[in-house]
Amino acid sequence: MRQPWQSSHALLAIPVVLILVITVVDIHSPPDVHLGPALVIAPAITASFAGPRLTGFIGVLALAAQAIIGVFHGGLATTNHIVQLITLTVLSVLVVFMSAVRERRTRQLAQVRSVSEAAQHVLLWPLPERIGALRIACLYLAAEDEAQIGGDLYAATRIIGGVRIMIGDVRGKGLSAIGEAALLLGAFREAAHRHTSLPDLAAALEQSVSRYLADFEPVEETGERFATALLLELPDDDHITRIISCGHPPPLVLSPGRALTVPSLHPAPPLGIGETGPEGYTIDVLSFGAGDTLLLYTDGVIEARDADGDFYPFETRAAQWSEAGPESLLHHIQRDLLAHTHGRLEDDAALVALRREPDIHRRRHHHYGRVIHTSGFGPSSST
Repeated sequence: MRQPWQSSHALLAIPVVLILVITVVDIHSPPDVHLGPALVIAPAITASFAGPRLTGFIGVLALAAQAIIGVFHGGLATTNHIVQLITLTVLSVLVVFMSAVRERRTRQLAQVRSVSEAAQHVLLWPLPERIGALRIACLYLAAEDEAQIGGDLYAATRIIGGVRIMIGDVRGKGLSAIGEAALLLGAFREAAHRHTSLPDLAAALEQSVSRYLADFEPVEETGERFATALLLELPDDDHITRIISCGHPPPLVLSPGRALTVPSLHPAPPLGIGETGPEGYTIDVLSFGAGDTLLLYTDGVIEARDADGDFYPFETRAAQWSEAGPESLLHHIQRDLLAHTHGRLEDDAALVALRREPDIHRRRHHHYGRVIHTSGFGPSSST
């Protein structure tokens, strides 16, 4: 709090010097030159960086300066100086009033931001920097101004023998999508420990979303609300990852010097489109070895456009930082993405970077970014 106080008081020298200059120049000017009305600039400038009290103080100084000018130019009783004093008083009061309104709205905005940040921490629990054999980093960029959360989501949880991760995107953006996002996150955190296979987990999430939409979906939006999701299971004792895609973009695999979008996924419909049993989901098994980075993302990243309407070249740009750690990688992507869109995103964007730490006790031959096995049901193993 000390820094803003010192900053506003340092800037206070600007209107004070302005009042002194106008007063001195006006006093030494010919009688037919009147610079007094320009004194209203001082409180107007003060209102841009200070509160109503300091603005009112500068307004009083401006009135005192106007009175001094009147004394040196025919006395305060002249009609011209009386009108100038009244006009300056009215304008100063208006400026102080607007400063008070702005300060009140600033406090309200700070409170809204505080609540939004608290809601973000409740819904999107910060992912641990390390879980099992994985290093993790995450990034969330909300599209709506002053919002910290929206319709994109991610979660990770430790299970027996591995880690399960979900990244998803609820239809819509910003605050209107929080309800569905909260439901899907809660359902994943509960179901991830109760179901032994990814297809069972996906079916449980589908049932949760469908029940929610049946109870709360507006009639006019029937069939238009859904959520895409990518479910991953990374076992501790094998350098693979099992994936189920529910209409979500495939992950990006980064190996030294290159980036490769995972090919040949078998996506199921998004969650909430229709009831689907475990048999409706296909597991894709991807080689994910030590030193590899798996980059999960939502469509707000790949659909971000620049001023010319060109999409963000996500795969090409990510390949430039393929050897960076998860946190550094997301930092580079964030800066590059915002530069591409000139700081304005049209949709929420979320990214999760996963890196498997090298295992010095064993070496395994693997092929970067290649789907090596698929299965229609139940956990799969690499071939």
